[in-house]
Amino acid sequence: MAKWVMSAKKADFNGLAEKLNVDPVIVRIMRNRELLTYEDMYKFLNGSESDMHSPYLLNDMEEAVKILLNAVSENKKIRVIGDYDVDGVTSTYILTKGIRELGGNVDYSIPNRITDGYGINESLIENAYADGVELIVTCDNGIAAKKAFELAKSKGITSIITDHHEVPYEEVDGEITYVYPEVAAIINPKRHDSTYPFKGICGAMVAYKFICAAYEKREASKEILKGLREMAGFGTICDVMELVDENRILLKLALKDMENSHNIGIRALRKVCDLDKRPMTGYQLGFVMGPCINATGRLDSASLSLELLFSDTMEDAIIRATELKRLNDLRKEMTEEGVRNAFEIISENGLDKNKVMVVYLPELHESLAGIVAGRIRERFYRPTIVITKTEEGLKGSGRSIEAYNMHEELNRVSELFTKFGGHKMAAGLSLEEENLNELTVRLNENCKLTEADLSEKFVIDVPMPLNYVSEKLINNLEILEPFGPGNQKPVFATKNVHFISFTSMGKSGDMGKFKVITEDGQNKELILFRGLDEFAKAVCNKYGGGAWDKLVNGNGRDAEIVMDVIYYPGINEFRGNRSIQFVMQNYK
Repeated sequence: MAKWVMSAKKADFNGLAEKLNVDPVIVRIMRNRELLTYEDMYKFLNGSESDMHSPYLLNDMEEAVKILLNAVSENKKIRVIGDYDVDGVTSTYILTKGIRELGGNVDYSIPNRITDGYGINESLIENAYADGVELIVTCDNGIAAKKAFELAKSKGITSIITDHHEVPYEEVDGEITYVYPEVAAIINPKRHDSTYPFKGICGAMVAYKFICAAYEKREASKEILKGLREMAGFGTICDVMELVDENRILLKLALKDMENSHNIGIRALRKVCDLDKRPMTGYQLGFVMGPCINATGRLDSASLSLELLFSDTMEDAIIRATELKRLNDLRKEMTEEGVRNAFEIISENGLDKNKVMVVYLPELHESLAGIVAGRIRERFYRPTIVITKTEEGLKGSGRSIEAYNMHEELNRVSELFTKFGGHKMAAGLSLEEENLNELTVRLNENCKLTEADLSEKFVIDVPMPLNYVSEKLINNLEILEPFGPGNQKPVFATKNVHFISFTSMGKSGDMGKFKVITEDGQNKELILFRGLDEFAKAVCNKYGGGAWDKLVNGNGRDAEIVMDVIYYPGINEFRGNRSIQFVMQNYK
């Protein structure tokens, strides 16, 4: 059962609320996000681009800009090599478009997920050499590709790495040695010697910083940078970066930019996803548009997404955006089937008794392993690795929980892999089939997670009766957006909610709408979007087997079904009518 914890940080809530012209609830939430002073809170709410960090604070930036601008002025052939997820696609666009506008002779290459795997490799170096490339610039990859860059150097190709992933290291007798590729410049905030003030930027943000620095040095027009800023924000939210510091500032600016996007492809994707008449939100970007970009790299080639972003006409862009949406719809169907199969295997084999879950789904499309792992992690709150079978051997993706550093734990058993990489919360790996069982055994033998670590925790920001919520407060909550890691959607809780009736929702009836009565007798509406079966079981366990039937039949009043509820409020608009509704997130 999830653990509920009440946040109890102190501050002059009313005084700060008056100075900031917000509801005291907003101040409580910001204080819970470790914002201490009026100045901290003001910057959080009103931060501007001038509050972002100079790109020249990144190691090797001066040298990288010098190399790039010399290559542009000498008309050397430049190739950008990116990655196939949203962060990789957007950073590839940023570098290619930015260099092209400087007058550079530049093209790009995106590895194929199936044939190439993640990041730059020897094959891509050979292709670049055959094409006469003199300068390679990576984005969202490269920091772990030592052998590939040895080959590039031997062929006389200059290389610049822009990346944000962890630097590989070797540990012998407790002494850590970091392993860097031999290249002309490495721009990565996670370098062990980095002095950059904020380490948590994505690949697209690193690429954006690089282009901004080049434009500053060249004293070029910065108008193009607004269009590139959109892409940096897109990569930031889709790569699940912490939405604090300059990430939050940039994403807020990017969302405003996208409402009147500089990019034809973005406008077409918004239209195809039926988002073009609504204000842009982080949810739309991260959970509607982002998966469409991702789907091409999973089921086809990420080059399709780059073609969309480089579209010259709306007609071409609509055709490409429609294909991206079709692929994403197919991806969703395949994902749901994979999740169902995974849950069956977990149940049949008792895998949920393991602290680290390794789930073997040989028939699953390898590109979906990470998504399915995330859904399993969400259901069981365990670090989860999903392994699939491919022509080259086994491949897998992992998703972690806060108390488990997946990159460090995989590094402890690195001899089992032919290839692996990632960070604290996610990882990708390849291994021989004979190592699969040993991987499961050793990860669990090494695991130090406690039962407390494996219980999902909800930190309640404000205990707040449903009756306190108004449209004005909901509008106030919107100024805290965009939400995500580091700035989680606020958590509210209330006691003694009396459930009266239930109506199923969704195509398969797996969502529900509940009529409830508050302590002072007011009718309200609660929505449950996921976990309906678990909620029904909880009702039956607490109030008897017939209680759920009474709720379904609208007789919940007789069953006296009373729950404490964690929720988030919002506005429901239907046929011109507006009403407050509450999304239930947990209960007991």
